[in-house]
Amino acid sequence: MTITALSLAMPIAHAQEFGDPEPGAPLPVPEENLVAPPPVYEDVPLASDKGTARIDELFGELKKARDRRHAAAIAESIWNEWYRSGSATIDLFMTWANDAFEEKKYNVALDFLDQVVIRAPDFAEGWNRRATVHYAMDNFAKSMTDIRKALELEPRHFGALAGMATILERTGRKEAALKAWERALDVYPAMQSAQEAVIRLSDELAADPA
Repeated sequence: MTITALSLAMPIAHAQEFGDPEPGAPLPVPEENLVAPPPVYEDVPLASDKGTARIDELFGELKKARDRRHAAAIAESIWNEWYRSGSATIDLFMTWANDAFEEKKYNVALDFLDQVVIRAPDFAEGWNRRATVHYAMDNFAKSMTDIRKALELEPRHFGALAGMATILERTGRKEAALKAWERALDVYPAMQSAQEAVIRLSDELAADPA
């Protein structure tokens, strides 16, 4: 498993309507998780017109795709584009963060991702990945803050949107979660998890309108 979204891009204006859930209790930092800061390498620009055009093209294809397998392949291509920071330093931090996350060393992963968002504040995937780590630590309010930043930078980020919807549902805010999943479907109509969530939440809200 890699650090992806919580599995699924609501414009920032809509996200702010939902407010913040109560934060989870932060975990202590084990001594064995404390590491020396990594070396710094010369960076290159984070974005390019060519990369932006490619992502726009892929989103156009994703919007029209109805076959789930074909749509999933397009979504994976979008993820691959999102992962391209354009910076050797940022890529290294992201790799180290991913490795730490796999080992459940969440505080170490956060250290690396803190460096990512400081050094590359316009890199949406850095915010999205940090949101994932916060979510894994049950720090829902911090996760939501990072999700909102990711969506501010890339409103079509279906991964960040899935994270938002998941947090909202886990904190009992079903109507807001439904809106988030519906926005995900607007971007990625063939997303199975979003389709299932919309049906489930719609049924639950209809059965308990209060």
